[in-house]
Amino acid sequence: MAVYLRVLLILTGLTGIHSITTVSDVSVKTGGSISIPCLYDSQYRNHVKYLCEGYYFAYCTYAAKTNQQNSRKFSISDDKNQRIFTVTINDVSGANTYYWCVVEINNGGDVRQYFHLSVTGDRPSLSVDNQKVTGLIGGDITINCYYRNSGEMKWCKLGSSCVTSSSGSIGGTTGTINASVPNVFTVTMSGLKLESSGWYYCVKGDLQMPVHVTVLERPSTTTAESNHVTVLEQKGSVSVDLKKYVIPLSLLIFIVMVALFILFMLRRHKQKKTETPATRAAEEEITYSHVKHIKKPTNQRSDVANDVDVTYSSVVHTRKQHEQKRSDVANDVDVTYSSVVHTRKQHEQKRSDVANDVDVTYSSVVPKRKQHEQRVEENNDNVTYSTLA
Repeated sequence: MAVYLRVLLILTGLTGIHSITTVSDVSVKTGGSISIPCLYDSQYRNHVKYLCEGYYFAYCTYAAKTNQQNSRKFSISDDKNQRIFTVTINDVSGANTYYWCVVEINNGGDVRQYFHLSVTGDRPSLSVDNQKVTGLIGGDITINCYYRNSGEMKWCKLGSSCVTSSSGSIGGTTGTINASVPNVFTVTMSGLKLESSGWYYCVKGDLQMPVHVTVLERPSTTTAESNHVTVLEQKGSVSVDLKKYVIPLSLLIFIVMVALFILFMLRRHKQKKTETPATRAAEEEITYSHVKHIKKPTNQRSDVANDVDVTYSSVVHTRKQHEQKRSDVANDVDVTYSSVVHTRKQHEQKRSDVANDVDVTYSSVVPKRKQHEQRVEENNDNVTYSTLA
């Protein structure tokens, strides 16, 4: 089979159909995924590219095309700047492992290149940790190529040169191969440049494993400082925005506190206003009385002494604080306390001669608060205490 493929490649080379470059044989584990790069000439940059599945190109079937939507198993993408279209095959199986990278030519034969997938149930005979590696300008990258087969080891760039010894130049950088560890050789690319980006591949015997290298610019100090300034500006704007809300928020809190205080006072006033009769009953009933005893008119009898007794009375009518039990007295008794000031007569006269004297008394009684009106029949007695001086 290998001899037949070599003869076929020689024949295609003689006929001039050799404008696509790709790997020839890749080891893949069953159920795995693999990406294959296909490099084409600049004259085919705007042509349709596709992946064809089958041993014979004349009978192969379309698997993926750049002008059609990709499927779950097959996908294709075209990088016109690098002049490489990449095909990805998912869930690889041993049913059909022969494929063609093809550039469609209108009114002519399509340009194509063949590759084969060696599917294994165990670990692949040649593999890498990851098919995509990223580095920075001036930095280094390291790729580990694991192998189980025999043959010469190489590190090559697709469509360019290869490093076959311990060190060499490749893709504008220095490539170093270290094979001190059994079943793995390590490739180190130093002094990366932007033009170092592209597709590379490990080689061990007849097998190849593609690896895509991406080189990025290092972030400059100016950029880092500008980012820092931007962060500070954002923090400052946040603090300014917060200050805009401090005063309105404080005012709102003050208004709420005042409203709560007013509500509390209103409720307290309402509670005092709506006290129950039982609560009011506990309060004292007080009656104030002012009595003035004035002098008798002059038309009275001549035998009355010129000096007339004047009595000043201050009456305080309070409710009894203690209930006493009496057989003939009701439970509630009104008690009247009276203070009387009696001035001494200058001339004593017989009582019989004063019988016709008439005393006129003006009394002003103000009951402060009467809680219950009771009938006289309830045997409430009035008791008067008098102190004479």
